[in-house]
Amino acid sequence: MAKSAVRERPAYRCAECGWHAAKWVGRCGECQAWGTVEDTAAPVVRTTSAGPVSAAALPIGSVDMASSATRPSGVGELDRVLGGGLVPGAVVLLAGEPGVGKSTLLLDVAARFADGGRALYVTGEESAAQVRLRAERIGAVRDGLYLAAETDLGAVLGHVDEVRPDLLVVDSVQTIASAQVDGAPGNVSQVREVAAALIRVAKDRGIAVVLVGHVTKDGSIAGPRVLEHIVDVVLHFEGDRASRLRMVRGVKNRYGPSDEVGCFELSDAGIIGLPDPSGLFLSRRDEAVPGTCVTVTVEGRRPLVAELQALVAVSPLANPRRTTSGLDSSRMAMVLAVLERRADVRLHDRDIYAATVGGVRLVEPATDLALALTVASAAKNHALAPGLIAIGEVGLAGEIRPVTGVASRLAEAARLGFTTALVPRDPGVVPAGMSVVEVGDIRRALHVAWRSATVIPLTSRS
Repeated sequence: MAKSAVRERPAYRCAECGWHAAKWVGRCGECQAWGTVEDTAAPVVRTTSAGPVSAAALPIGSVDMASSATRPSGVGELDRVLGGGLVPGAVVLLAGEPGVGKSTLLLDVAARFADGGRALYVTGEESAAQVRLRAERIGAVRDGLYLAAETDLGAVLGHVDEVRPDLLVVDSVQTIASAQVDGAPGNVSQVREVAAALIRVAKDRGIAVVLVGHVTKDGSIAGPRVLEHIVDVVLHFEGDRASRLRMVRGVKNRYGPSDEVGCFELSDAGIIGLPDPSGLFLSRRDEAVPGTCVTVTVEGRRPLVAELQALVAVSPLANPRRTTSGLDSSRMAMVLAVLERRADVRLHDRDIYAATVGGVRLVEPATDLALALTVASAAKNHALAPGLIAIGEVGLAGEIRPVTGVASRLAEAARLGFTTALVPRDPGVVPAGMSVVEVGDIRRALHVAWRSATVIPLTSRS
């Protein structure tokens, strides 16, 4: 028998991060969350003895896997992120900013899932009529799709007993409250209780459950941190309001890869999967323009061809502007310092604006070389070769460091019609028809980029 520990005096503990305090405070001193510090009364000494088991332990090779086979959701890009589809009994948490398209995507998934079974869509933020209007607009009306507008946990569980769905969508977990727990919907205790109850139902009945989660102003998932631990899959729905591109990024996945990305296009007819989104991140021009360069980034396991643009102008200010869109500002500051110090490109008294095309966000180091070439081209008003791409990480000494997946990046660029590439040394397999130049430092890269003769017109790209 095991004996639990005895605490000598009462204390207070944060429900999110576990921070302890001798007295109650409204805000956690560790994670800075409000309303999460709770009184943990001194426990009574208890003994734990062996009890009945729910099922006998089996050798791992004898466990039946048929009940955990994935079922496609009907949306190919979402299945890519999930690892093939939804697993019966799995609980998926989908979080994203307001208006990014979470409800539209999940309503489409529920409708496709209802073609071969039953799906229950529970909304706590809209009325049933509002959801029906959206379903009519995106063509998601199905006989097997059931809709309920509820904010009480008991009522939600009652609908599950009545409908017996194969898929349950709760939009959102922060709007559902339990009568057994004190507090308003959305607080830490309510979110924990609602999530735990829905997870128990999913595991006991083999129902795939998708929970919609809110995010805070810094982009993290609202509610207790334990919510991300107890669910099986955590997905982030990302997108810029000014762009039609949306991305579902896997953060945690117990049934598949946790680094995969799905691309979608938001339109009036709903959200459409984009199996080949590279064309969204390129501009179409008849001639080369100074201040542009193309690179290949990797989102999850998918290479994406993207274009960077820069504008450099004489600054009338004592502190010149440095403005970025879709790029890491600190990374750009480092690249600018390397350009001025190692390649003699005058930038300290210039306003510099750098952006990506199509709303894609480029943060990996493999795009450093393309950013450096873009800024240098804009500063010297000299266009780069139109059929050129650049891949590589720039070091503080001006060297071009190797990056992962160069062969797959070159293959994607060759598929879109690019013929010349500046890459670090030892690029691996080179696609047929592509001229690859290995560059060891930023000076060599600038010299080759401005004197390359192997080009193709932009209008000829497939």
